[in-house]
Amino acid sequence: MEIAQHQMAELCFTAASEVADPFNELEVDAVFAAPDGSTRRVPGFWCGGREWRVRYTSGIVGRHTCVLHCRPAADVGLQGVTGQVTVVPYDGDNPLYRHGPVRVAADRRHFAHEDGTPFFWLGDTWWMGLSRRLDWPTGFAQLASDRRAKGFTVIQIVAGLYPDMPAFDERGANEAGFPWEPGYGRLRPEYYAMADRRLQYLVDEGFVPCLVGAWGYFAQWMGVERLKQHWRYLVARYGALPVVWCIAGEANLPYYLAPGFPFDDREQVTQWTEVARYVHQLDPYSRPLSMHPTGLGRLTSRGAIDDESLLAFDMLQTGHGLRDVLPATVQTLRDSIAAEPTMPVLNSEVSYEGLMGTIPAEIQRLTFWTSLLSGAAGHTYGANGIWQVNRPGRPYGASPHGGNYGTTPWQEAMALPGSRQLAWARRLLCAYPWWRFEPRPEWASYEAAPTDVPVYEVPYAAGIPGEVRFVYAPQSRGVVVAGLEPGVVYQALAYDPATGQQSMVGEAVADSGCRWRCAPPTGIAADWLLVLSVTPAAAVEPV
Repeated sequence: MEIAQHQMAELCFTAASEVADPFNELEVDAVFAAPDGSTRRVPGFWCGGREWRVRYTSGIVGRHTCVLHCRPAADVGLQGVTGQVTVVPYDGDNPLYRHGPVRVAADRRHFAHEDGTPFFWLGDTWWMGLSRRLDWPTGFAQLASDRRAKGFTVIQIVAGLYPDMPAFDERGANEAGFPWEPGYGRLRPEYYAMADRRLQYLVDEGFVPCLVGAWGYFAQWMGVERLKQHWRYLVARYGALPVVWCIAGEANLPYYLAPGFPFDDREQVTQWTEVARYVHQLDPYSRPLSMHPTGLGRLTSRGAIDDESLLAFDMLQTGHGLRDVLPATVQTLRDSIAAEPTMPVLNSEVSYEGLMGTIPAEIQRLTFWTSLLSGAAGHTYGANGIWQVNRPGRPYGASPHGGNYGTTPWQEAMALPGSRQLAWARRLLCAYPWWRFEPRPEWASYEAAPTDVPVYEVPYAAGIPGEVRFVYAPQSRGVVVAGLEPGVVYQALAYDPATGQQSMVGEAVADSGCRWRCAPPTGIAADWLLVLSVTPAAAVEPV
């Protein structure tokens, strides 16, 4: 079999004899030897009947060989069988194949492709996107096309064991039914055959799937050993794709109808920590791994796991609300950035646009810009109607606790203005060496030091001394840029982050106190953005 670099090869094997329960009775691995002498032990997966498959990928050009190993080793169709994959150079424009899968960058603060090319995480939230409510292929492709055109790079999506519903709720089924049999006695490959199409489509369109293994409360329903089986299957089936792993969603939150709900479930955290350790040891490709927390007291992955060394990056969930979410968002982010071990930090869930009809795009801009200029490695957007896949005339419906987050169909939610505004924000940042930016809060303040400004609604600044400075003002007030280098002349541009409209300000030259003042653009009633650059980048058009 021949594949291009970083693409996925699939090798098929057939057991020589029938086994009553192959999923539970057999384990199959393939040991691959690469042309450079390195080896990888890749788990195989059962795909029904006597059929087993192994998926493999590599960036190393040449012939790769493998030997199959089966436990127990009685089946001659699965023990000692050999295969080979020839990897050839990739000649295309998909960044996940051209530059390789995403990993943590050398500075431990950002993400990069395997070849070192910086990777900007702009995520979208499709928690239930593998269910049949996001119809395949038409609806799925429509939403992906919109997000690709806007420049999103990551899709956060759950591998079938969903939030916000009881077990085996019909809303969680795809065209082949449920991912597990009732009682969790055996996984159903038919479900994941349908999921394959969607996940491969995302990768082929250039998205990184952030695959969430299950929602946290499944630990209570399935137990650790079943969850390990579940995760072994996910690693075997999807580890050869350029994914990142999220072990569980809201890992420290019990089921919604549990006595005393909501509370911070430490027993559940211990269970998921054991699963995370297992995946960390099992994954032959060492894909970046994290944990999604609940917005309940401990708002970070660090607070949703017992062993932080297992985390490659920290995902935050800092609440759903208006400007009241800003203190927790900024302070949680800053605390994680300052903590050890050092890792990239990003907000993976905050203030979904349109949630219960109350959260406008302004709040998504607010959390994006304050986070990025405080040192975040990226940001994840969310729109109510998309995460749970409301359909026209058939909204998701009630949560187990009886509430309803809103009925906006996903096609309308797809067009909410926040997704365009964050897409433009990413484009603007990517016109500069954003991965070299450092948070510099001392660089900016409001004029006249107003006393009526909440502490977290002050200006935020980051950049590279002597090269570029970004200043974001959450309020429509003039700003003072401080600490300017004597003799350095910056070109100043002001922006309306809601529209992308650009205003030429002119030269920014330090006064005797190394400061420079700037008023917001005409007509700005809310937040605004100021960019000072020695060598201005090309204009960035609105999305």
